[in-house]
Amino acid sequence: MRNSRLLPYETIVQATTGEPEAVNAVLQHYGRYIRFSALVDGQVDKDAEDYITQILLAAVLKFRFITE
Repeated sequence: MRNSRLLPYETIVQATTGEPEAVNAVLQHYGRYIRFSALVDGQVDKDAEDYITQILLAAVLKFRFITE
C-alpha cells in the first residue's frame, strides 16, 4: 500500500537533479509546513518563510542517493 501523503520517489530523484517541475512539486508539497513553521503571533513572517524555503532548496539540491 502506497502512502499518498508522500512525494513519489521519482519526483524526489528529479528534484535532486534540479528539474524545475520536480523542485516546484517539492515546494508545493511542503508549502503548508513551511508557512506553519513561519508563523509569528498568528501571522506568516515572509522573511522566515523565505529562509525556510531557501534551506529546503539547498538541502534538496545537496541530497545524494547511495547506490551500491
